[in-house]
Amino acid sequence: MPTYSQPAFTVNKAKYMLIGFLALIAFLIFWGCFYTVSSGQRAIVLRFGQIQEVVSDGLHLKLPIVERVILVDVRTQKSKAPASAGTKDLQTVTTEVALNYHLNANNLQDTYTRIGLDVEDKVIEPRIQEIVKAVIARFSAEELLTRRDAVKAEIATGLRSNLASYNVIVEDIQITNFSFSKAFDDAIEAKQTAEQNALKAKNDLDRIKVEAEQKIAMAQAEAEAIRIQAQAIKEQGGEEYVKMKAIEKWNGVLPQYAGGGAMPFINVNPQK
Repeated sequence: MPTYSQPAFTVNKAKYMLIGFLALIAFLIFWGCFYTVSSGQRAIVLRFGQIQEVVSDGLHLKLPIVERVILVDVRTQKSKAPASAGTKDLQTVTTEVALNYHLNANNLQDTYTRIGLDVEDKVIEPRIQEIVKAVIARFSAEELLTRRDAVKAEIATGLRSNLASYNVIVEDIQITNFSFSKAFDDAIEAKQTAEQNALKAKNDLDRIKVEAEQKIAMAQAEAEAIRIQAQAIKEQGGEEYVKMKAIEKWNGVLPQYAGGGAMPFINVNPQK
């Protein structure tokens, strides 16, 4: 029965380990020749730190060790940033700007070369602060309340134009309501209260005036009615007409007077 010496077994074991190690290295090198770019991404291919190309989604080849790939998301992203500024009349106002954006996939090489890929901290937030301060400084605090939509539109237009120069495409912008200092809010509330009280007083005055005019109109109507009635009496016989109306309303009982007996109130024998 053959036997093996200990040194020969050790050499064979070392040889197999070396072969396995080399196979692993070869597999890793082979695997490193491929990379995948998902939908909604772009890949920046660097060779010794220098940009070679920007490729779209799919399976691609690269030189292992020599080339490096950076995957960049070009889908819609959201960024929020608070902003504080001073108005034309030196009031402090704060707001929050949120925008949906994506990187211009056609200009990724320029973006990476100029500013890198950290666009939120380096570009978006500073531009929000800059644009908001520039726009709000042109309006008074009261105008920010009365022309809120116009102010927001100017901020949105400024951001779209400014960020486009950094290859950032703005899709949508939301701006929260402007917030002022407590002292300013109290002053606005006091002004609104005074305006409401003044309006109420005016309405009360108008109501009193209308009521007075109504009473005058009623009095004039009553006076006109009396005048017309008096005119009618005069035209229909004067004193005789009054006596006739008294007879129509008489209940058959003669009025009494101090001398006793009934006092006739109609002269039945009028002088002719």
